[in-house]
Formats: sequence, structure tokens, C-alpha cells
Amino acid sequence: MSSPASRERLGLLLGFIGMAIFGGTLPATRIAVAEIDPIALTALRTAIAGLCSLALVLVLRRPLPPRALWPQLVVAMLCVAVLFPLLMSMGMQRVDASHGGVVLGVLPIATALVAVAITHERPRPLFWIASVAGAGLVIAFALRQGGGALVAGDLFLFASVAVAAIGYAFSGRLTSQMPGWEVISWILVIALPLSIPAAVLTMPADISHIALKPWLGLLYVALFSQWIGFFAWNAGLAMGGIARVSQIQLLQPFVTFALAAFFNDETITLQIVLFAAAVVVTVAISTRTRAKAAPSVPQRNREPPQLAAS
Repeated sequence: MSSPASRERLGLLLGFIGMAIFGGTLPATRIAVAEIDPIALTALRTAIAGLCSLALVLVLRRPLPPRALWPQLVVAMLCVAVLFPLLMSMGMQRVDASHGGVVLGVLPIATALVAVAITHERPRPLFWIASVAGAGLVIAFALRQGGGALVAGDLFLFASVAVAAIGYAFSGRLTSQMPGWEVISWILVIALPLSIPAAVLTMPADISHIALKPWLGLLYVALFSQWIGFFAWNAGLAMGGIARVSQIQLLQPFVTFALAAFFNDETITLQIVLFAAAVVVTVAISTRTRAKAAPSVPQRNREPPQLAAS
């Protein structure tokens, strides 16, 4: 039987693996959309992950979720499995992965804001200050990178942050009713009636003209970003504790930068790193302040932290 210390170390390791997997989402998407249309990429990634999820729940003989949870599952499905990957892919057609890493770095704040609205919490003023500061930093970064104007890629990324925040907040509430891996699996299974027909209809006419790298990018976002990453992240939270493991997510933008430099040949400027670091600080302040503001909420009913891109 493992000791509590070894269990916690394993939880930290699994949390880091989950964070690193999600850190590769933007670089992999950037590679994939070079030759695969964003609509086709979204449909294929969700269909592949959905079929894997269906096989898993059938093998493990998991019962269908209670009928009362289906409305929340449908909302989470539309946001997490359809709109977020589609909007994010459209953004990655137009801006670098490192740029997207800064913009999506504010997603934990956006998710917290939605969760606060859903649960009617009353966070301390510092939470709101940090949230506004984080959003302001991201907008300032986008304006500076766009020469004083927001480019289309930024608008798609901002929209992806909004829908992902809603989806993550609802899926977070569902984790109080079932394990995290089951939540994402059922979300993807529910999406199959949409994703499979969409994948068939949008499949590139001549797949032989698509190089190997975009296919590998598709497989990465389908199997790892959309599915396996959630298993590692949720297992890490359960084994290592939400308070400790959730702090690992602060490293995610920098993992994205490193992978974008290596796989996408992007130049990571000092400006990008500084803006990302500032956003990370606001995320850390807002999440910690919110946690301290609601000590009466039972731990099992709090949504687990969600990562910036999945």
C-alpha cells in the first residue's frame, strides 16, 4: 500500500503530465490547421475522442448519467467539444501558438467568473481586481501585437475563452456527481451524433495531399488534448490534492511557448514572456482569493481547476 507522500508525489506527476499535454494543444492545432480545415479538424478530433470514450464506458459497463444531469452535459458538450475547439482552431489559422498561449492564459479567470455567477459566491474585492487586470493584460497584449487593433485571430480566441469558461464551469459542477474522467467521456459520447456525421461530411476530398505532420497534429488533439489529458489531470487532482496540483497549471503558457518554439519554429520574444508572466500572476491571485472567499463550500462540490487549452 502506497504511503500518503508517495501518492501525493504521483498526483503531482500526473498533474504535470496533464498540464504538459494541454500545453501542446495550441502548437499541435497550429500544425493541423495548416492543411486541415478547422471545421473538419473539430469534427474529426471530437469524433475520434468520442469513439474512444464510447469504447471505454462500454468496456467498464458504466451506467448512463442520471436524466437530471443531461442538460448540464449537453451545455458542456456544446462548449467543450464543439465551439471551443472550432473557435480555437480558427484562431490558430491566423495567429501563432505562442500568441494564443498568452490569450488563453486568462481562461482560468474566465472559468472562475462563470463559476462565481453560477454558484452566487461573493469573492473578495481582490478577486475582481485580479480578474479585471488579467483581462486587461490580455487585451493590451492583443492590441500591441495587432498594431493597435484586434485581429480576427484574437476575436476567435476571445470567443473560445468565453465558451470554454462556460463549458468548464458546467463540467466542473458535474464532477460532484461523477468522476472527472466520466464527465469528459460522456460529454464526448453525447457529441457523437453531431461529430460523426460532421466528420464524414467535412473529410478532405483527397487525404493523400495532406502531409504527415497535420495528421499527427490531429491525432494529438483528438487523443491527448481532448481525452487522455483530462484523465491525467483529474487523477492528479484526486491523488495530490486540488490545492497543490492546481498550481501546476500556472506553468502551462510557458510549456506552450517551449513547444511552439521547437515544433512550430516560432520566435518567443521577451514581450510575450513578460505578458504571459503577468497574466499568470493575476490567475494565481484570482484563484487563491476565490478559494479563500468560500471556505464553507464542501470540497466535493467545488469544481476542479481547468487548464487553459484542451
